[in-house]
Amino acid sequence: MRNLKLLKSLRRSELQGPGSPQCFYVRADTGSLLIASQYSITEYDPRTGQVVSEASLTADSFLPEDGSGVVVGLQDLAELESACLATASGDVVLFNLNTCQLECVGSVDSGLTSMSWSPDEELVILTTGQETIIMMTKDFEPITEVGIHQDDFGEGKFITVGWGKKETQFHGSEGKQAAQKKIQPTVAWDDRRPRVTWRGDGQLFAVSAICPQTGARKVRVWNREGVLQATSEPINGLEQALCWKPSGSLIASTQRHPNKHSVVFMEKNGLLHGDFTLPFSKDQAKVKELLWNSDSTVLAVWLEDMAAGEDGQVNSHIQLWTVGNYHWYLKQSLDFGRDPQKAPVCVCWDPERPLQLHVVSRSWTSITYDWGWMTERSPGLDATDNANVAVIDGEKILVTSFRQCVVPPPMSSFELQLTSPVNQVTFLCRPQGTNQVAAFTANGQISIYSQGRLTKLAECFGLPSKMSGIYLIILAALLDDPLALRQLLWLEDELFVGVSSGLLPTSSTLQMLRPVQDATDTLGVRSASKSILDGVVVSVVHCSQTGTVALQLEDGQIRKLVWDCPEPSVEDWRDSSGCRINFPVPCIQTALCSISGEECLLGLTDRSHLYAGDTELASNVCSFAVCNDFLLITTHSHTCRCLHLGTLTVKGLQAALASDGSQNDETLRRVERGSRIVTVVPQDTRVILQMPRGNLETVHHRALVLAQLRTWLDSLRFRDAFECMRRLRINLNLIYDHSPKVFLEKIQTFITQLNSINQINLFLTELKEEDTTSSMYPRPESSSIQHQPSSGQKKVDVVCDALRNAMESMDPNKFCLSILTAHVKKTVPELEIALQKVHELRENPPEAPGAVSAEEALKYLLFLVNVNDLYEHSLGTYDFDLVLMVAEKSQKDPKEYLPFLNMLKSLEPNYQRYTIDKHLKRYKKALLHLSKCGEEHFGEALQLVKEQKLYSEALKLYATDSVHYKALNCAYAEHLVEHQQAEQAGLLLWRCGEPVRALQAFAGSSSWRNAICVAQQIPLPPDQLALLARDLAEKLTEQRRYADAALLLDQYAKVRSSFSSSDEDGPDCPDAELYSEASSVMTGSKYSQSNSRISSRSSKNRRKAERKKLSLKEGSPMEDRALMYALGEMITSVDKMREEVHNLLKALVLFQFDKQAAKLQLSYEEALQMMEAAVPEVWPESLQNSQLTGPNSTANSIMASYQQQQRPAASQQGQYNV
Repeated sequence: MRNLKLLKSLRRSELQGPGSPQCFYVRADTGSLLIASQYSITEYDPRTGQVVSEASLTADSFLPEDGSGVVVGLQDLAELESACLATASGDVVLFNLNTCQLECVGSVDSGLTSMSWSPDEELVILTTGQETIIMMTKDFEPITEVGIHQDDFGEGKFITVGWGKKETQFHGSEGKQAAQKKIQPTVAWDDRRPRVTWRGDGQLFAVSAICPQTGARKVRVWNREGVLQATSEPINGLEQALCWKPSGSLIASTQRHPNKHSVVFMEKNGLLHGDFTLPFSKDQAKVKELLWNSDSTVLAVWLEDMAAGEDGQVNSHIQLWTVGNYHWYLKQSLDFGRDPQKAPVCVCWDPERPLQLHVVSRSWTSITYDWGWMTERSPGLDATDNANVAVIDGEKILVTSFRQCVVPPPMSSFELQLTSPVNQVTFLCRPQGTNQVAAFTANGQISIYSQGRLTKLAECFGLPSKMSGIYLIILAALLDDPLALRQLLWLEDELFVGVSSGLLPTSSTLQMLRPVQDATDTLGVRSASKSILDGVVVSVVHCSQTGTVALQLEDGQIRKLVWDCPEPSVEDWRDSSGCRINFPVPCIQTALCSISGEECLLGLTDRSHLYAGDTELASNVCSFAVCNDFLLITTHSHTCRCLHLGTLTVKGLQAALASDGSQNDETLRRVERGSRIVTVVPQDTRVILQMPRGNLETVHHRALVLAQLRTWLDSLRFRDAFECMRRLRINLNLIYDHSPKVFLEKIQTFITQLNSINQINLFLTELKEEDTTSSMYPRPESSSIQHQPSSGQKKVDVVCDALRNAMESMDPNKFCLSILTAHVKKTVPELEIALQKVHELRENPPEAPGAVSAEEALKYLLFLVNVNDLYEHSLGTYDFDLVLMVAEKSQKDPKEYLPFLNMLKSLEPNYQRYTIDKHLKRYKKALLHLSKCGEEHFGEALQLVKEQKLYSEALKLYATDSVHYKALNCAYAEHLVEHQQAEQAGLLLWRCGEPVRALQAFAGSSSWRNAICVAQQIPLPPDQLALLARDLAEKLTEQRRYADAALLLDQYAKVRSSFSSSDEDGPDCPDAELYSEASSVMTGSKYSQSNSRISSRSSKNRRKAERKKLSLKEGSPMEDRALMYALGEMITSVDKMREEVHNLLKALVLFQFDKQAAKLQLSYEEALQMMEAAVPEVWPESLQNSQLTGPNSTANSIMASYQQQQRPAASQQGQYNV
């Protein structure tokens, strides 16, 4: 959907010579033109207007002096630094470009009709007056000479399979008479000269010549050895133009039909393969030549009118055609008028620049046109812009409004029919009016169209409402040459800006065009003002946000047009620091944007380099577009990038475009090879891409989608966000994760906007604990982080409860199914509650219209939950009516569940519930109900406790003074002994009145203090007590607890231990060490005591001074450090309480203060958890990893930092299960 837009044109009329140009060629290495006339050959540089070299062709009699000579071919030979030309008289001449000498390298007596060199300049083909082909090498050594007209088809002759003769085959609507039709001879204006064209690889060439038998043209294809390959089938009306597509697929020619004039294509086997119709009637124009550009994208058709005008002169045209999706578009039409001196006599594409066309007129004027590919899209930024794209197709403009629909080319949303071929299209730049389009046609008129209403321009002139277009006649001074006005820009309703050539070839004129109405009510255009610019303007671009107009010159310089003032002016483009900014190389596509608040001009070169001012951003860019602060590009690595310009600097853009992107990088997505951006729908998520073959694809780029969703969620447009997320498969968790606090506050707004049970249910069923803003859809770096509410609940539970509460308060009958979904979706599904609500619906059916019945609610629950699970949970409600209701909806056999339900109904209520809970493996509930069944079931209860290890729960269900309580304690103790927890078993046995068994447990766990206490309580005789003490001491000795063993033997066995004197330095004798150290200090010196006292006092003073500095008083200089120090001391002190709390808990349990023990354990555990959660906030990771030492560190700062790092570790060590 691209158009050809004229970037610049260079017109030179300094060259004058005798006669008129007959042949010309463009030198690839220098860009100069070789022009041959009937008198001379000239090398001319159009950029400087200077003649480089020249030689006379009549001086050495290569051409006659009377001007009747004809040059039939001209070729630049770069390797020989010469130009080769052929004359009709038969001479082949070399013109040395360095010495300007002419040399005849060969001559043909019968004369020459054409000369054509192969693309590699290794072979040359000459056609002679005797209608033969001479093939020679580049050194002019003959290879072969064959006749043009051959009776044989060629080596590629088709093989017949015996399907009959042509006369008997089906010929469609024309009938059998089509087979008897005779081939009509060629038209009278045909010059009857052979045409030779080479394929791009130089392996084949085609010759079009008039057949002597039929008088019609026939095309033959030869290889580079001079062997005939194929002959075209007889084609009525085939004309002289012939050109082989450089890509090698098709040969182009023209054909005149009875009712139309067409460009036809042939394959290398001579068969026709496609065509398109020229916009002329049968006898209106003749095609002089067809010319493919070097990359095979544009076909130039050089035409001339058949009928002369009143002045006896004919009009000349050059048309540029392109193909897309199997449709041929007329993109540019150059009308050279009826002046014979301005008519082109030589037309040629540049061999190096694919979109550069050279034209030489009869008056020796050379014109060079440079085009570029451009997509004409409406520049709006809000939702009123329809994202229009205009495609030029001859006298029609094909407009597609991508906001409404995507229409694949060559079709369109609508067509605008004009009376003359269109060369330029522009949309109005004014906001709210960007759907208005203006077209500049080949006859010098501007036509204006508006969708749905008249333009302001039409209203101000009182034009009738039925007018679809307004025609503005351009100044006559701009109509002298074709495409004299270029880069047309519609700035305001009554202001156009265009560029025309200046008085000098290196200057440009900016035309500010405004409409004016004359006395005859004709709407015309006058040039309000002009600005002469030193330099050739190749692009003009406007920014809708700021109104800035930027100009680019052919050398890459950037200028700013100040147009909103009485006298427009042009100034240099400068950045915020005042430095001039220019492109390093000229760019073919430009766009204005704002990067980090600074206006910048982006440019894309024909070599795929993307620049932001003088900085290269990327080097593999196919296309780019700027829309709503986003830069979108497609690359040669088959990706589409979307970057937010408001959050990135130029260097940030460089880095982003250079990176490959992470897995969840929302800025990157893969696209098809060769994709190009057509347009981006403003305030939307759609990006329209065109594939190389011409078809369109719509993609919703993740970056645009997420940006739009964040905008909608910030403005509380939940429904728009939900619909977009559901359509594009965006995880619905983002609605909550984007801003949890706002969502919970506005949850009724969310429900009201959705107003759909199905949509609310869909949102609930997609809820996950995952925070999508940190995994799937990371937040932009510039956005603030929204923390999850720290209520301790899980995210899914929070959202389900909030939605359920809101819906129950709004309309519980209407949102019944959503309320059930909220119960079921919780992390621990509340199926019993949901089933109970269904049962309530059955017992008390709601009378409100549209309310959900119990049957519908149950059917919906069965959709959410497995039917077997739902049956089990319904059984857990102990409601047999509800169980039957669920069972009826399941696949269960009634013979399977009815006997079981009948058996349950026959049981005592508590035992019935026990049986159900045990069946459902809800053993805690089963134990609760079984404990209420009486003493006869205690054995069953004790067995259940032992099997399921429910000792703690069972102890809470029986009185402490009961026999059952004692039995449970004994069973619990046995369980603890089996699990190597004999000390805890001893405590249980002791408190339930089993001192003997408790003594055994304490003795087995080496808990000697508890063992001695129990032994004294029994009481044991002294000798047995002493024996117990010795046994315990032996175990303590094995455990290296020497101090406890010594104390035990000394107090209870009345024995002086052997290791009390020999192992004084052992690990359990800290007192001995203390006494040794104290004595050494006291005997060291008489000053030792005083020095120690002084040292102690000074250290105490230092600590006191440090504590004074670390004041907690609000506003003190070191308040933050004081707080950190105080918090560290608190964590340390709490950590030191572990052993004390542990011992206290054992004592509380022993004396049956179970509730107080549980409360103490819970409080201590909460304190530890609170400190653990506060450690990262008090001591951030950056502070913990900070360097302790350094040139600016002191002993106190190093010690303080070390202590701060140690405190978090100490707090973590304090977490344990008391």
